[in-house]
Amino acid sequence: MFTFLGGIALLVIGYLTYGLYIEKNFEIDETRKTPSEELRDGYDFVPMPKWKNSMIELLNIAGTGPIFGPIMGALYGPTAYLWIIIGCIFAGGVHDYMIGMISLRNKGAHLPELASRYLGKSMKLVINIFSMLLLLLVGTVFVVTPANLILSILPKGIMTLPWIIGLIFLYYLISTVLPIDKAMGKVYPIFCVILLVSTAAVAFRLVTGGFTIPNLTPATFHNMHPGGLAIFPALFFTISCGALSGFHATQAPMVSRTMTNEREGRFTFYGMMVAEGVIAMIWAAASMALFDGQTLSQMIASGTASAVVNKVMVMLLGSFIGTIGIIGVIVLPISSGLSAFRSLRNIVADYLHIKQNTLSKIFAVTIPLYLISFVLTKVDFNILWRYFNWANQVTAVISLLVSTRYLMLKKRNYWVTFVPAIFMLYAVVVYILSQPIGFNMGLVTLTYLIGVIITSALILIFWKSGQKQMVHLSPESFLFNDHLPISSYPNLDN
Repeated sequence: MFTFLGGIALLVIGYLTYGLYIEKNFEIDETRKTPSEELRDGYDFVPMPKWKNSMIELLNIAGTGPIFGPIMGALYGPTAYLWIIIGCIFAGGVHDYMIGMISLRNKGAHLPELASRYLGKSMKLVINIFSMLLLLLVGTVFVVTPANLILSILPKGIMTLPWIIGLIFLYYLISTVLPIDKAMGKVYPIFCVILLVSTAAVAFRLVTGGFTIPNLTPATFHNMHPGGLAIFPALFFTISCGALSGFHATQAPMVSRTMTNEREGRFTFYGMMVAEGVIAMIWAAASMALFDGQTLSQMIASGTASAVVNKVMVMLLGSFIGTIGIIGVIVLPISSGLSAFRSLRNIVADYLHIKQNTLSKIFAVTIPLYLISFVLTKVDFNILWRYFNWANQVTAVISLLVSTRYLMLKKRNYWVTFVPAIFMLYAVVVYILSQPIGFNMGLVTLTYLIGVIITSALILIFWKSGQKQMVHLSPESFLFNDHLPISSYPNLDN
């Protein structure tokens, strides 16, 4: 239990200390008007209060990631705690804060546009493809997982899985076309309260119920996975949303369009990532405390992590309260799925230059995306999850490199984003080289060596292109002067 409680304390300390340093390194300007004020359109650019923005951000980024990921990560034993704590403080929190704030300085631009400006126009197509793929996979995963959870608490025979999936898509379709303050601003605070109460109830019962929560000790500091899967790189893909997740880079720009002061950034972006880390710690601890590795592995294999969620809730909270707790988990993927499709619609519309100012144009983009996603719901969940994990962490690498380039251009400490970017870049290269979904080379010495060569080459290209970019940019470029009022730079291409 000491590792569990100490880990949560470290996450809070990380927010208060390292989060403050990241904010100072960015150099916020509390007097600068935000996109929600300068570009207000009553739909996506709408000023909302800090407490509401933070709740929306938490629900946007959470999904089932900080629950399903840690449940599967618990198979590795207490070493999973380390990635949640270190990853959340030094990678995930920094990643979320930087992308959210860079977007805020760039008229609420989404990741593909940010990559185009800071990494070069040739990257825009690549980032668009990865962002669209990631969001489509996220949206699909976050239709399937809540549908299975809903099915688990309904009386048998009352409704089939396809009907539940259809109803979730209908909810998404209705909510996607509403203004953000109506679609999310009204409902998400209620969802957030349900989430926080149910999570707190699990934590309380875990601590006070006499359960043995494994500690990280010399005896447990090793790979305990019953299937013998290597910790690197698999653990860093299994636990993503609770430590570092590229999906968050697709969500932060939406909230950057509703903020009213740059001072809100640390709490809204970094703080909500820490909150997600706490959720991940609770579910990793619950999985390790209630089940041995073999039992946990069998439950996941037979019914995905949804079966574990159901069992944990009933064991800790009882049948009635446990069912209410499951509802608290259900709101996570439903809210994140909606956010994923809303972001996907915006990115596709921007890429195709379809202005989203009428319902017909909104439906023209939205409905085809839902049809594709519906077809993907027929694919095996475990396959979807693997591709989602890889695309997710590739997007995180891209986001960290955008953030690194931003800090380089502003002549600030860029190592805070560059170090996690290099580490995760190596992880995604090794993963795609070794896994069956990639080149299927296995985790052999040659795989690691080729991974080093490819990672080094990509980092060298990134570095040289950055030096070239600095030489060719004029001192008047927006990339050097994003602190000036939005109205000063109506054209962000210069």
